[in-house]
Amino acid sequence: MPSSTSVDHPGTSGSTPTPPPHSAAAPSAAGRLRSHPWLTLFAVAFGLFMVQLDGSVVAIANPEIGRDLQASTAQLQWVTNAYLLALAATLVLGGKLGDRFGRRTYYLAGVVGFTLASVAIGLAGSIEGVVAFRALQGAFGGLLMPNTLGLLRAAFPPKKFGMAVGIWAMVSAVATALGPIVGGLLVEHVDWESVFYVNAPIGVAAVAFGALVLPESRNATGGERFDVPGLLLLALGLLAVVFGIVKGETWGWTSAGTLGAVAAGLVLLLAFGRYETRVTHPLLPMRLFRSRALTIGAVVTALNFFVMLGTIFFVMLYLQNVRGFTPVEAGVRTLPLSLASLVASPLGAALTQRYGPRLTMPLGMLLQAASCFGMLTWQTDSSYAAMWPPFVALGLGVGMVMAASSDAIVGNAPVRDAGVAGGLQATTLQIGGALGTSVLVSLISARVGATLAGELTGAGVPQPVAQGLREARDAVAMGVAPVSADLPAGLRAAVVEGSGQAFMNGVHLAVLVTGALCVLGAVLAAAGIRRTGP
Repeated sequence: MPSSTSVDHPGTSGSTPTPPPHSAAAPSAAGRLRSHPWLTLFAVAFGLFMVQLDGSVVAIANPEIGRDLQASTAQLQWVTNAYLLALAATLVLGGKLGDRFGRRTYYLAGVVGFTLASVAIGLAGSIEGVVAFRALQGAFGGLLMPNTLGLLRAAFPPKKFGMAVGIWAMVSAVATALGPIVGGLLVEHVDWESVFYVNAPIGVAAVAFGALVLPESRNATGGERFDVPGLLLLALGLLAVVFGIVKGETWGWTSAGTLGAVAAGLVLLLAFGRYETRVTHPLLPMRLFRSRALTIGAVVTALNFFVMLGTIFFVMLYLQNVRGFTPVEAGVRTLPLSLASLVASPLGAALTQRYGPRLTMPLGMLLQAASCFGMLTWQTDSSYAAMWPPFVALGLGVGMVMAASSDAIVGNAPVRDAGVAGGLQATTLQIGGALGTSVLVSLISARVGATLAGELTGAGVPQPVAQGLREARDAVAMGVAPVSADLPAGLRAAVVEGSGQAFMNGVHLAVLVTGALCVLGAVLAAAGIRRTGP
């Protein structure tokens, strides 16, 4: 390969990288654009924003997709699950392909594929087509996501990488938080297909700008055999684990199917880890985990998205189904979360750059714990004054941890493994998010089932009627009161009151468990990461 195709900077030096020897002549205008790291950051932000927005905007569109395409609940679940499984199985592969063959190439390929798959979803016309193209969309997301961080790691010198990751985390957090607002506006005023069509202009802009300014970077070494056995072991292991997680809610966490899928996945992942220590050119070099900061960063990243995606999921149920807000109104009320993330990500990056992740990671986890414990005060009729402080604390905590953990993972990996490290970070992020949604919904559902009859009778529903309504616990676990138009007004009000209180019982258990996990995460980060200084 000509040397001009690689622009990797040394990962161990804080000095400004010098131009390669062949660039003694004045660089062309295109060359100047492609040597500017901040333009690289701006370019990858397009693709990152598209993927993260899509991840949260689809949740708003799912009910309308189900009604329009006459999909069953099980089919509708696969609109989310197909994407999640394909994404989880391809993230490390996407990073490895970028490291070896060109991060710019695979990033742009991911953007093009993701955009085309998005348009195809809107044109599918059947639930089967939507699910199939969602899986394809997830696979292209697996090419795109890890190479955003890989490109940044190659473009920025170490002293500026932390701030770049902070802005990267800010874009990610803001896109995720804006999803419900954008989705609500599109579903209410256009149609559900527009939720996917909106990716087309973003994708076109991402490809056009990326092709203009992104430098190509890849590993300088060549001639390595591609680790096909490792790829198969990792992909199958991740598929089995994530499949078990997403089905645990419906199958039951102690069912043979759930335990069998998760156990099979863990066995495959252990076999993958053992195999990777014995192969000459591994897909995921196990030497990366010799860095304690990288390993703890991966664990805390998973916990961070466990909290964020799990919490946002039931918060949106609370705002829409219990409080009766429209999707747009609910999204607007979560704006403090977005704005706090906007502030916290660059602030967390600056603090991490100066004091190291040992300060910012525990601080961010403690802010999230405070947010969760603050939600223990919520009731079915809480004022907005009780809601926005936990939103602010959650946004500050998520943004701060995102910046610190991304720096800990990708910043502690050699530049030659930047894409793989980005894939590792994105994989732990997705697994954490899947666990958060599934586990917290299961906790809420279990608590609703245990308290529903008692809350209904306490609200004035006759005992026989309350016992009969226990069969509606799945709806109540989603914040929906099981009432119909033919119920007397007094009984309807009592059912709404009792159902709402049962749902809040479930929410309180979920935030109590989540807050405790955040405290444990803070202790792990504080105790496990060595102190660093400026």
